[in-house]
Amino acid sequence: MAGNSQRRNRRTSNKKGATVGSGGQRRKGLEGKGPTPKAEDRKKHKANRIAGAMARQAAKRRPAPRRGGPKGTSEMVVGRNPVFEALRDGVPATTLYVQQFIDNDERVREALQLAAERGNINLMEAPRPELDRMTNGLNHQGLVLQVPPYEYAHPEDLTAAAYDNGDDPLIVALDGVTDPRNLGAIVRSVSAFGGHGVVIPERRAAGMTAGAWKTSAGTAARTPVSRVTNLTRALQDYKKAGITIVGLAAEGTHTVNDLAELAGPVVIVVGSEGKGLGRLVGENCDYLVRIPMPGGAESLNAGVAAGVVLYEAARRRADRGRV
Repeated sequence: MAGNSQRRNRRTSNKKGATVGSGGQRRKGLEGKGPTPKAEDRKKHKANRIAGAMARQAAKRRPAPRRGGPKGTSEMVVGRNPVFEALRDGVPATTLYVQQFIDNDERVREALQLAAERGNINLMEAPRPELDRMTNGLNHQGLVLQVPPYEYAHPEDLTAAAYDNGDDPLIVALDGVTDPRNLGAIVRSVSAFGGHGVVIPERRAAGMTAGAWKTSAGTAARTPVSRVTNLTRALQDYKKAGITIVGLAAEGTHTVNDLAELAGPVVIVVGSEGKGLGRLVGENCDYLVRIPMPGGAESLNAGVAAGVVLYEAARRRADRGRV
C-alpha cells in the first residue's frame, strides 16, 4: 500500500504544465529598496513630527494673500450733456442706449462719436418707453449711459502697493464726506502728491460714482479707493501695522507744518466740512492737526484741506530723500 502511494505522488509531481509559484515575491524580496529616506521624511520619526509642526507655525505667520474689496453698484448717467461729459472725461462705461428716432443734434452726434472711439462701449437702440423704465422716468433726453460697478480695493492693498514700491504709505481716509465731487477732488490730490489711495466708509459717505470719477479727472483709474464697513476698525488695523494716524481738526494741538510724522507712513483722516471728525475716529488718531488760516476762515472744504496736508507730506518726503 505504501509503495503504491509513493508511486502516485511521484507521478503527480512529475505532471507537466503550470505549477503554483510565489508570483515573483521571493525575487522582489531580494531586491534593494533604494536609499534610506531622511529622518524628517519618515512618518513616525520624531524629526518628521518636528518638521511638520514648524511648517504649520510658518503657515500661521505667513501674511494673508491680498484681496480686493467689494464692488459698488452699477449706475445710469442720463441726459445729453451729462452723457457727453462722462464720455469726454473717461468715465468707465459698458453701454450707450440711444432712443429710437432721436433728434440727431450736435450733442447726440458727439456722444456717439466718443463712444465709437472708445471701441469697448456697446451701442444699443431702444424705444422711449424702455428708456423711461430704465431711468425710472428721469428726463434722459434720449441718451442713457450704463456705468459698471466700481471695483473697490481692500485696505491692505493700499499699504502693500506702497511697500512693493519701496515707499512709506501715504493714505487719506474720509469720515462723513458725502459729496462725490469732494471725493473725486481728493482722489486727484492723492494722485498728484504721490499718495497710495483713499479709504471711505460704506455708510453715510460718498462712493465712487460717475460724478466722483469725473471730478478726479481720470486719476481714479490709477489711484485705488477702498470702502470699509467700519472706518474706526480700519484705522486701528493701520495703527497696528505701524502707520501713524493723523486727523484734521480745528482744535488740533499741532499745526500741519510742525508735524514731522508726515514724512513717514501715515494715514490722513479728513472729516466733513460741517461736523468734522466723528468722536470714535478722533479718539483713534495719534495726532490731531490743524491748518493755520491767517485769513480767519472757520474751515476749509474737505478736498482743499486734504490737498494742503498732502502737499506738506510730499514736501517733507522729498526733503528726507535729499538728505
